[in-house]
Amino acid sequence: MRKKTATLAILALGAGLLSGCGGSNEGSSESGQTTPDGKVKLTALMTKHPLTQEFSKMQWLQEAEERAGVDIEWQEVSADWDQKKGALLAGGDVPDLIIGPNAITDADYAQFPGLFEDLTPLIASNAPNVQKMFEEKPETKAIATQLDGKIYGLPKYQRFWPETTTRQFINKQWLDNLGLKEPTNWDELYEVLLAFKEQDANGNGNPNDEIPMDFAPSGTGGFGAFMPTVLLGSQGITLTDNSGQGYFVEDGQVKNFFIDERYKDLVAFLHKCYAAGLINTEVFTQDYTKYQSVARGSGDTAAVGFTWGWEVTDRVGNALAPQYESLAPLKESASSTDELSWTYDYNSLNYGVNMVSLASTSKNKEAAVKFINELYDPEVSMQVLFGSIGTNIKDNGDGTYEVLPPEDSAMDPGTWKWTTTWADNGPMYIADSLELTLGTDMQSVGSQTEPLQDVLDSIDKEKDVLPSMFIKYSVEDNNAMSLNNTAMLSLTMSKWAEWITKGGVEEQWAGYVDNVKKTGIDRNIEIIQKYYDEYMSQN
Repeated sequence: MRKKTATLAILALGAGLLSGCGGSNEGSSESGQTTPDGKVKLTALMTKHPLTQEFSKMQWLQEAEERAGVDIEWQEVSADWDQKKGALLAGGDVPDLIIGPNAITDADYAQFPGLFEDLTPLIASNAPNVQKMFEEKPETKAIATQLDGKIYGLPKYQRFWPETTTRQFINKQWLDNLGLKEPTNWDELYEVLLAFKEQDANGNGNPNDEIPMDFAPSGTGGFGAFMPTVLLGSQGITLTDNSGQGYFVEDGQVKNFFIDERYKDLVAFLHKCYAAGLINTEVFTQDYTKYQSVARGSGDTAAVGFTWGWEVTDRVGNALAPQYESLAPLKESASSTDELSWTYDYNSLNYGVNMVSLASTSKNKEAAVKFINELYDPEVSMQVLFGSIGTNIKDNGDGTYEVLPPEDSAMDPGTWKWTTTWADNGPMYIADSLELTLGTDMQSVGSQTEPLQDVLDSIDKEKDVLPSMFIKYSVEDNNAMSLNNTAMLSLTMSKWAEWITKGGVEEQWAGYVDNVKKTGIDRNIEIIQKYYDEYMSQN
């Protein structure tokens, strides 16, 4: 599983360029045509993972288009979507469909009224699979419905995922080589990382090729999974769905860690590590693909000592996975009395918001919704998530299915999934009644979560989890928060990178907090608190 905060947020996606399988960028104004064999021509754009192959190679997708009677010209975006989106929406000439996790946000619907179609009547007449999802999982309809009762973006439900995206891994073999114990707090972690750097931890005779710590690239749009912000849990902060823009709830009070002293302490610790050469020097310049490949090392020689990821084979590959173990949450110090926490991501892992939107200018809305309906068929949805039947999934012939191992035995199941299909980035409905045996990576996620489980179980889901995707804001409040967040992230994310690499957080903190408050962060906290209180009082 590789989440991009979607947000996620966002999500921090790797390098890639806007590319269309058909080589054209025509918008919905060009549609309304048919192919010689009578298929309706549509245009669609999707924000995909950098690893994901061209859509023309996905058998399940070609079959879905065939059943819906459509021929889709795809634009595939694997990086810089926020920048591309701004120009696209401002121009108004959008494709028939835009697909991807929160690719079009509630704030976008508010800022560009009339650009996207209210799907409510079209679902009633052309999307029985979506209606079935709404009936069987009514929370999905709540996620999709705006305050005015309209539905502009459809959600997803994928059922199988655990409570958190991020696990932390340490190379146990390196610990054993150096006679070290697992760290239990930040100070011990620092000493372990220092030993990794100075004592040829991987034992290949070169004391200079170890990367003690590495984490996922953060970019400029906020935080995602696999980042050291999970260490805020050492100080009692519970992130929700990675808290990409810094917002979290503590004892029922909405806060933002960008102006929290505990965040300052974390940044100071990370700078201490960076200044000592303990963090990958390319951590702020590498893309996600590089982040993954570096951790694969060379043969059985590992390159990274301590890191965060989804699942161990997904993070370091099959060959090196036996060297690593999942590590429990760390205390800030040996004497710390803070109650430990982590990032609680169940909602964002199993549900998704605004996974697909339809342009109001589309000349073939019914055909587009028929295609959308195909994606929400549970049998198609499992292929959206895991890949085509035959290559990625076995049909047992008795109504049950089984996720197959990668065709290339050297490839881990997570990479295989993200390479061959849309995976978590696609619209889907994995019905609870679907009988599907998961692959080895999903089976092992449970055991790798065990060191985190006591902390996850202790999280107060009522007072310390922000149910972001279930809260809908008015157009005015959406617009206000969007503008404020853009200004806030422009300042905070640049300081995140600057302070870790160059230092200065202690000296600059007071002035920084004043500047962040000038972006409207306090007003955003007030708005979120109001809607959070209303939501909690009704649920």
